[in-house]
Amino acid sequence: MRYGLIAGNGKFPFLVLKGARRAGVSLAVAAIREETDPAIEKVAESLTWIGIGQLGKMIRFFKREGVEKAIMAGQVKHVQIFSGALPDVRMLKMLISLPRRNTDALIGGVAAELAREGIELIDSTFFLQDQLPAEGVLSRRAPNERERSDVEYGLEVAREIARLDLGQTIVVRARACVAVEAMEGTDACVLRAGALARGRLVVVKVAKPNQDMRFDVPVVGVPTIEAMVEAGATCLCITAGKTLMFDRAEMRALADRQRIAVVAAPHA
Repeated sequence: MRYGLIAGNGKFPFLVLKGARRAGVSLAVAAIREETDPAIEKVAESLTWIGIGQLGKMIRFFKREGVEKAIMAGQVKHVQIFSGALPDVRMLKMLISLPRRNTDALIGGVAAELAREGIELIDSTFFLQDQLPAEGVLSRRAPNERERSDVEYGLEVAREIARLDLGQTIVVRARACVAVEAMEGTDACVLRAGALARGRLVVVKVAKPNQDMRFDVPVVGVPTIEAMVEAGATCLCITAGKTLMFDRAEMRALADRQRIAVVAAPHA
């Protein structure tokens, strides 16, 4: 079985490559020029660079490599779709066919085009199952009464926002919503909340009610905690079994040093 990797930004693609290597699997990598860290060239055995709109080129590369299953790992910022990048014919036809251009529709369209060529898009955590946390407190400090109250309120709101595919993250203070993630990403959302109401903030990041694990899987890591420290946030709640925790030991160590509570709530 030959696997392919569609690599976006951040560490996610590198961790998938590492996990695949542990499993004895080599990946053919389609790296997105506007997003992927160039360092991926040093660790990928087979790689081609594609532009954000070059769907046809990506499919041709996977076909040449004999790819039957593909993994999508790493964020591709939604704003890139509106950046002026010119789509190729295949991408243009796909975009025209979409009734809307939210995350699920866009990536679902790519998955459908891959399927037409006999390439199945599979769970992006396929090689990273050990990085999905179980339910419960993940830090040394458990949330206090104030934080638990904000988490309870935040989960209710965040799950509705996620259901609408607007974002995965909200920031709460005193059972009031300070910031809602849109296209800017989690860390930017947290920093914006800090600029509006610094201190005593609770960050809630959730999977969608019907989370498709093939794409847009929630991810947290050391940068998440760093953004929380800058914003004065004291608690992070994520979805158990549906959120990837990158560099888990380092993330927890930083959270513990900063006395930030981290908890995983059950999936709705």
